[in-house]
Formats: sequence, C-alpha cells, structure tokens
Amino acid sequence: MRDILTFNTFVTQDVLIFFYYIGAVLMPVALYIFKDYLIAHLSFVKKINDKLHTFYASFSSNGKIVFWMIFVTMFLCMELCWRMMFEAMIGYFDMHDYLYQIANQIK
Repeated sequence: MRDILTFNTFVTQDVLIFFYYIGAVLMPVALYIFKDYLIAHLSFVKKINDKLHTFYASFSSNGKIVFWMIFVTMFLCMELCWRMMFEAMIGYFDMHDYLYQIANQIK
C-alpha cells in the first residue's frame, strides 16, 4: 500500500483497461444515440444531416456498398489506433514498474 501512496507503483493498468473499453464499446453507442438528440434539437445539424442523406441517396447501389465498406474499414482502423494507444500507455507504465523492481533489487 505504501508503494501506491508514494507513487512508486501505478494503478494505471486497470484504470486504462477500464477506459479502453468505455472508449471502444460505449462511446460509439453513445455517439450514435446522441446523434439523434443533436438532429432533433439543433437546426444546423438537421440541415447537415438532410444534405448528407440527399448525398447518400445519389449513390448507386454499388456506390453504397463501397461507402459502407470504406466506413467499416475506417471504423476498424480507428478502433485499432485506440487499442494501440492504450497498449503503448500500458507498456510505458509496466516498464516503469519493472525498472522500479530492478532498482530495488540492486539496492
């Protein structure tokens, strides 16, 4: 407990994993739900949404398939970047813990 209180051991790995799942799973769902709220309450967002629907309707059926393939690919790339960012942070804090343990063994 003393190591946690003196910041010699970080509690970040569990916290980072928690926030990773919030960002990877809950945020896309929350943003999808919040989109409907914005469209209903802000007129300029409704205008943008109407223009995007008109633009999407102008696509051919092959164009719509390509659009959704690109959308899914971009979404998966964003999820991958989100994951890599959290893995890098977890690796950094794990490295600190390992170096701290090595320094204590040398003393």
